[in-house]
Amino acid sequence: MSLPRHNVAPQRPRIRNLQARPVERPMPHVITLTSGKGGVGKTNLTANLGWQLRQLRRRVLILDADLGLANIDVILGLKPTHNLSHFIDGDKTLPEIVVKGPGGLRILPASSGISEITLLSDAQKLRLLEALDALAAQYDFLLIDSAAGISQNVIYFNLAAQSSVVIVTPEPTSLTDAYALIKVLSRDYHQQRFLVLANDVSDEEEGLAVFHKLTRVTDRFLNVSLDLIGHIPHDPEMRQAVRRQRLLSEFCPDGPAATALRAVARRVAGLEHDPLHSDLGLLWRNLLSVPTPERLGATA
Repeated sequence: MSLPRHNVAPQRPRIRNLQARPVERPMPHVITLTSGKGGVGKTNLTANLGWQLRQLRRRVLILDADLGLANIDVILGLKPTHNLSHFIDGDKTLPEIVVKGPGGLRILPASSGISEITLLSDAQKLRLLEALDALAAQYDFLLIDSAAGISQNVIYFNLAAQSSVVIVTPEPTSLTDAYALIKVLSRDYHQQRFLVLANDVSDEEEGLAVFHKLTRVTDRFLNVSLDLIGHIPHDPEMRQAVRRQRLLSEFCPDGPAATALRAVARRVAGLEHDPLHSDLGLLWRNLLSVPTPERLGATA
């Protein structure tokens, strides 16, 4: 789906009501869920979105790409015995690391202390590339739960994906940091299209207001296109679900947040992705060869 550039105007921003279209040979759609600021619910939303996509009969793999503070296994109440570090060290294959999550989700767990992707040896990169190539045909979606901020790993995983979903909340610091992330990706790496998901808002009106605040700044200073993929209302049951290490979508399926997540999942399932970049191996090659701002001649 081509995402038109959003121009700030009095009218309400268009939220796409897309229906999933069956295809003869499903190709993996790689989506990075990201944020400029931590604590915006990114990991929780990633897990719940994956679960909702499973309800639409999509095969979903979640990669925990917060290589320093991996926690999606904690959110899901899982206790993986192996993680990405075991693959990097040559002790396990990726299929041996992948663990089963709720609702048929598959999780590729990370762990603290893993070297950044940019510091891996060529041999490690090649092994990772080949392993991900083999996994590609098994899934319809790869959801990448990135770290927060603008570290090199965050940049890499955003550039590897076909779609970047920037999660924001009404907090001013969330909006400021989201703008900073979009600015770096657009200015230094020429990424121009972003999806926006407003989380923990009081209602649709506040979700739209958050989106407008962000687009007013990006339209003024950046040449980017933002598209609102949806909003998730504040739901007090979310905290209870986290405490019980259960997904809100299972714990309270008819609540306001789970209902909104279903709508977002339907839109995500209907997103078109570039068939030229449907090969996960190609995406991973892009990730491993992303030029730094210095090589692009960018300035701070």
